[in-house]
Amino acid sequence: MTVIALRHARVRYGPLEALHGVTLAAPGPGLTVLLGRNGSGRTTVLRALAGTVPLTGGAVVWDGTEITRMPAFERARRGLVLVPELRAVFGSLTVRENLELAAPDPAYALEAYPQLGPLLSHRAGTLSGGERRMLALSRALLARARVLLVDEPVQGMSPTVAARTYELLGALDACVVVAEQRLPPGLREAPAFVYELRRGTVAFAGEAAELS
Repeated sequence: MTVIALRHARVRYGPLEALHGVTLAAPGPGLTVLLGRNGSGRTTVLRALAGTVPLTGGAVVWDGTEITRMPAFERARRGLVLVPELRAVFGSLTVRENLELAAPDPAYALEAYPQLGPLLSHRAGTLSGGERRMLALSRALLARARVLLVDEPVQGMSPTVAARTYELLGALDACVVVAEQRLPPGLREAPAFVYELRRGTVAFAGEAAELS
């Protein structure tokens, strides 16, 4: 089992402290959901786990080993993939070229999201918001991550595609951590663990069914 965790993590952006000693753990295979409004700290948690923002206190631990000082590129090399909310695809490249950055054969990605098939020759920058999310997630699926961190995975998607996306994420043999503003309806009875963040602290930790 893979586990990635924060222990008493603090993060500052200039004079503002965004995380106030956050402790949480995400096991895998499995789905962990970070809930919270804008400014709650959920995106900062993902960045701290990925190494794209430094901690000012506390630690990041992966499979029992502290990786707080490990650079983001090394975490990525070891199987950690971050899909940010914004700028998750290369807009000047085609859909096919974006997918080929992750794997030479995009067949698995097109099986996951058949809607991308007719768009392979289109530049990613011309896609709708939901289509860009599908493309970004397809690249992450092709990467075969050990730890997958996704900020607002279903933003801009139709309810049907959103449900398909959570079906795909839940079936991965990986530690999957997603950040959402609200608990998606399909997860209310799913075996997902939830952390609710408020103003940089953990306000709730428990099974999704408990929160609903």
